[in-house]
Amino acid sequence: MKAIWNGQIIAESNDTKVIENNHYFPPEAIKKEFFKSSTTHTNCPWKGMASYYTVEVDGKENQDAAWYYPETSDLAKQIKGYVAFWKGVEVVE
Repeated sequence: MKAIWNGQIIAESNDTKVIENNHYFPPEAIKKEFFKSSTTHTNCPWKGMASYYTVEVDGKENQDAAWYYPETSDLAKQIKGYVAFWKGVEVVE
């Protein structure tokens, strides 16, 4: 799977985990040069507290376009640290 934004592949992996129709990419699959930590956090009742990244490609920012769970509940431990996308980031095979 590939995550693409602003014409750039920002993550790529053959080992994503699919939960609630979202592909979660292993942490080593993201191209860290395109990711900036965000102060945004949200809570999922069954996965835990999510943290966010802002994606930046060629000077364009996509605020909070990626999220991950640094710590998870026991039910979601298979995606601990894995990164998922929204806000126009295209995830394709």
